[in-house]
Amino acid sequence: MIRTAATIAVVALIGWIALRILFGFAGGVLGLLISLAVFVLKIALVVGLVYWLLTIFSPETAKKMRDALRGESL
Repeated sequence: MIRTAATIAVVALIGWIALRILFGFAGGVLGLLISLAVFVLKIALVVGLVYWLLTIFSPETAKKMRDALRGESL
């Protein structure tokens, strides 16, 4: 009876440690992915703003950039 209770306690302890390690690692990876996604979003917003301003102040340059990105230059 004591041996069975001790076995259950050891298995529960091993499971608890495994969960702590798994979620600690997964939490770090998840945080890294979220911060990377926010960084990419900020870059996209800045590039979009620059392109928008370019279309307002220099439409011909914006057209050249758009054509170059699409592969239609020259």
